[in-house]
Amino acid sequence: MSDRTGSGVRFDGVTVDYDGHTVLDALDLTVEPGEVMALLGPSGSGKTTALRAVAGFVRPAAGRVHVGGRDVTGLPPHRRGIGMVVQSYALFPHLRVADNVAFGLRARRTPKAETAARTAEALELTGMGAYARRHPRELSGGQQQRVAIARALAIRPDVLLLDEPLSALDAGLRSGMLAELARLHRELPHMSMLYVTHDQVEALTLADRIAVMDRARLRDCGTPQELYRSPRTEFTASFVGNANLLPVTVTAGGVSFAGRTLKVPAGQAAPGAAATLCVRPHLVGLGPGPNTLRGTLAEVQWRGATHRLTVHVGGHRMLADLRELREPPPLGAEVELHFAPDDAVLIGAIGTEAGHGRDHR
Repeated sequence: MSDRTGSGVRFDGVTVDYDGHTVLDALDLTVEPGEVMALLGPSGSGKTTALRAVAGFVRPAAGRVHVGGRDVTGLPPHRRGIGMVVQSYALFPHLRVADNVAFGLRARRTPKAETAARTAEALELTGMGAYARRHPRELSGGQQQRVAIARALAIRPDVLLLDEPLSALDAGLRSGMLAELARLHRELPHMSMLYVTHDQVEALTLADRIAVMDRARLRDCGTPQELYRSPRTEFTASFVGNANLLPVTVTAGGVSFAGRTLKVPAGQAAPGAAATLCVRPHLVGLGPGPNTLRGTLAEVQWRGATHRLTVHVGGHRMLADLRELREPPPLGAEVELHFAPDDAVLIGAIGTEAGHGRDHR
């Protein structure tokens, strides 16, 4: 294991430009020692560029990158003391699986016995123990990605960078690898992880905190619970989980929507202000109740454990995820939906966002 005591990553105003186009805009973000930070966002949001800036594959146009308390902005990748897993596997085609996994250990002149033990451990961890003698060309894409993960884990780095590491795996293997990554982190609590994904389930499952990115900027940052239960922006609400986002007008006693007054927790907006009300679909019930809304049933999807109802209310679409609904109403029926006041979040005036490029705590 590395003898370094420092871990963690810090971005200080990091900006990256490609041909005059800003792809990462003044990013300020800290990954604490031992923390799992997910960078979550759509394609083109800047999350992979942020990871590559830490790895040393791109040079910032402005700002500094710190790894383990050191300013590594000017250091080449091999001197940064990190492990990395990329989408494209990056395996050596002429080496067998075991030799690919052992490559980083041998480059560090790890003793042979320890190299063999760590290689076997990493292969078992990723379910690839039976494939140690094969070449990459003899493996499926998902198997190659697991070998790439094993290679990064074998060196037990203080900082581990993962760029969509589970994208090639099927649902069952993805769930298992998430559990294994979480277990590894418990066994190596000093290790920080910076985990790039567009999959909200991966981020919610694995991360201590999530940095939500969009259009080259950091839009929000917080624990999974904070971002899911109390999103600060419309983008966060829509990207971290499913959300009903209803345009409302703030009143003295709550908010007004579709001609009805709804009771919600107090927000910062003054009466008369336009705001957005966020209600998660699984918190919406069918039938009358607190904050009842009436609309037309437009679609029903059976999802195994739940039915998803799409209801048009006052010209807006509203989703309800309902358990144990034996017989959904017929399409076109007038239905009532309700939600509890405490289950709604008033985000604020439309268009307001958390500060750009800041790590909000």
